[in-house]
Amino acid sequence: MSLSWGLIGAGDIVRKRVADALRNGTACDLVAVSRADADRVEAFGREVGARRWYAHWRDLLTDPDIDAVYVATPVHLHAEQAIAAAGAGKHVLCEKPMAMNVAECDRMIAACRAAGVTLGIAYYRHLYPVVARVKQVLDAGEIGTPVFAQMMAFEPFDPQPGEPRSWLLQRSESGGGPMADFGCHRLEVLLHLLGPVRRVTSVVSTVALKRDVEDTATALLQFERGATGMLAVTHAAADRQDTLDLFGTRGSVRISSLNTGDMTIRVDGVDRAESLPPARNLHAPLVDDFVEAVRTHRAPAVGGDVGRTVAALQEAIYADPPPVR
Repeated sequence: MSLSWGLIGAGDIVRKRVADALRNGTACDLVAVSRADADRVEAFGREVGARRWYAHWRDLLTDPDIDAVYVATPVHLHAEQAIAAAGAGKHVLCEKPMAMNVAECDRMIAACRAAGVTLGIAYYRHLYPVVARVKQVLDAGEIGTPVFAQMMAFEPFDPQPGEPRSWLLQRSESGGGPMADFGCHRLEVLLHLLGPVRRVTSVVSTVALKRDVEDTATALLQFERGATGMLAVTHAAADRQDTLDLFGTRGSVRISSLNTGDMTIRVDGVDRAESLPPARNLHAPLVDDFVEAVRTHRAPAVGGDVGRTVAALQEAIYADPPPVR
């Protein structure tokens, strides 16, 4: 069985990875794309290897040759487009974060369930080999009882008005700053590794950059199993960070760069190094898993329930306390 795709959205992530994954993935066929800029939609469609193109995404949803839709638009459009896609009988794989709030997530989940279509969310780090390995280490008790986890994600980002990704600084379109944009990825990883969260406290602030959303945020998480976690994200720091450190009663797991897959496992004072890099196209395993989920009628590795849980955590982070200006 091959899954025929329609792609809604024409942002940088589409050109970097998504279109390639939909076109060249296992049992994938990229049929059509849509882009709101009618003057550029044909050129965009040809660029990414689609056979058809539509200036309006609703027209794409009427295409009978499309089985599934990848939603890669600004966050405030996700719920409307995913719900409409489900209503048209299309399976839905949606970019992260899933939606602007939990209520929208609930509507997306309900629409896909009612239509009998599969809903997946693009938290592709869930499928990193190094993340799977860390979970294996934790589940085997190699480092003892997990006590503390820390993730830091620093990505300098300050686009000027009118630049292609400047919408990420508009709260009405993005839902927030770095915590909404890439902090959500790390929240999903922490949930995957350590389980449900009992309590959240946070500091969300604009430290150095003039904008509508925060440039820096820190969340402290108390997990139901007892461990504590800390996530720090920023657009304002010059140095880039992409770390994951986990400490247990017998040892630790330390990853200096999550996107490279290099880690050190320490057990009873003895270190060993392992390297488990991700796929060349980070989205490819996500798309392949989604196709297999549709084919075998199982849930995808990252479904709407996961997207909703991350959205609930983000709501708590932004609400407690309110963003500091």
